[in-house]
Amino acid sequence: VQLQASGGGLVQAGGSLRLSCEASEPSGSDFSINTMAWYRQGPGKQRELVAVMTSRGSTNYADSVKDRFIISRGDAKNTVYLQMNSLKPEDTAVYYCAADRYYSDFSATYEYDYWGQGILVTVSS
Repeated sequence: VQLQASGGGLVQAGGSLRLSCEASEPSGSDFSINTMAWYRQGPGKQRELVAVMTSRGSTNYADSVKDRFIISRGDAKNTVYLQMNSLKPEDTAVYYCAADRYYSDFSATYEYDYWGQGILVTVSS
């Protein structure tokens, strides 16, 4: 399974961006994704869990993004989005999407099966 993320870029503080990540299987074999998540790693910082969502609709957010970011899944459940509003300079980071066949425990250290390439989000002040 491969994850393809898109939507990063440069935005001014207070602006919005929407990240997308689609899971696919190049061989054409069936696959199942239950949990999808977004992580980020800012300059000089450790990777942190931003938001996670199961196929049943359960979600969890980092305190730093609650009420600003919204995670959602596409109808086919193999796509995850991250709507980022009221962006702050401290949201500047490389964002990664992750996916798993099973339901995660929502912990930041959960070991996801699949990872996408990082995409850069830069928020200018």
